Amino acid sequence: MDLKQFVTIVPDWPKPGINFKDITTLMDNGDAYRYATDQIVAYARDKQIDLVVGPEARGFIIGCPVAYAHGVGFAPVRKDGKLPRETIKVNYGLEYGSDVLTIHRDAIKPGQRVLITDDLLATGGTIEATIKLVEELGGIVAGIAFLIELTYLDGRKKLEGYDVLTLMEF
Repeated sequence: MDLKQFVTIVPDWPKPGINFKDITTLMDNGDAYRYATDQIVAYARDKQIDLVVGPEARGFIIGCPVAYAHGVGFAPVRKDGKLPRETIKVNYGLEYGSDVLTIHRDAIKPGQRVLITDDLLATGGTIEATIKLVEELGGIVAGIAFLIELTYLDGRKKLEGYDVLTLMEF
């Protein structure tokens, strides 16, 4: 299935010059969403994953059905102040400034094999921060899966040494 036909390009959003890749039109098509999810499920099949981790909010949308299909749990990575129990934090760079991501301190047990999921690989900053959280808790990154990779932003450089799947490239 050509998943690109289900992604809507929104020009000049959120600011002039940006061509936003809107995945909501993929998600609201049951066949396309199922197909994309099944591709990630198949990718993870031989990775012996114990847990799926995804950053908010679209990482939840991608990761939860994959976790369900594998019969494993899902651990959310959220912005600072959004998780109710003890967390660990990592600062990461944005185009203009920085932000903080957190995960519950007890979300990952040492040695657990983790699949990280998100909708988009752009500059790689969010996923690089997510990897740091997983590894700080002793998790092993078994794979990283995205719907879309913006190859012109070269985010894959930050993921060297990791097994990465992208279903579409722009």
